Amino acid sequence: MGGVQSRQPALVGDIVELSPLQPEHSAALLSAAADGELWNLKATVVPGPDAIDDYIANALAGRQAGTVMPYAIVLRATGLICGSTRFWKIDRANRKLEIGHTWLGSSVQRSGVNTEAKYLLLIQAFEVMNCVRVQFTTDELNDASRAAILRIGAKQEGIVRNERIMPDGRKRNSVRFSIIDSEWPDVKAMLRQKMRR
Repeated sequence: MGGVQSRQPALVGDIVELSPLQPEHSAALLSAAADGELWNLKATVVPGPDAIDDYIANALAGRQAGTVMPYAIVLRATGLICGSTRFWKIDRANRKLEIGHTWLGSSVQRSGVNTEAKYLLLIQAFEVMNCVRVQFTTDELNDASRAAILRIGAKQEGIVRNERIMPDGRKRNSVRFSIIDSEWPDVKAMLRQKMRR
């Protein structure tokens, strides 16, 4: 356990703590996903009751392999888990990774939780892990997610066609965004200002 924690520290902000995902988080994650029945969304994959065990097992297997750092998003005021996010596609040789698999219960969307969670992840990526590139990918059809990624200062790079096959069999086109190391100081300043507001 200690080894996992040292490789994947908790990230603590003012309103959220990103806590390394554990098997015992499954009931709390399901409860967060039930806030808006997020597993019914077509443009994103959120675990429902049938999928939660595989969801956590896959995340933990990725952590074991060194390519994924999965987190539960915990509201500090209440200790309740309200969603999940992760670093994945971690490529240490090229100092790049992707932030993704992010979802939040309906009641905390547009509340500042996402901005602070992304801020904590980006500090870890650029200032601790020394990344030169952090990328984000979302469904071409997911307008809310696309807008949220642009709001945190990422630049759209393009559309990747038939990038993945969704659970319902749809061939998904994905939009790719990134922040690179030279942009990070300006993005950081903008996010800090946003969080102060």
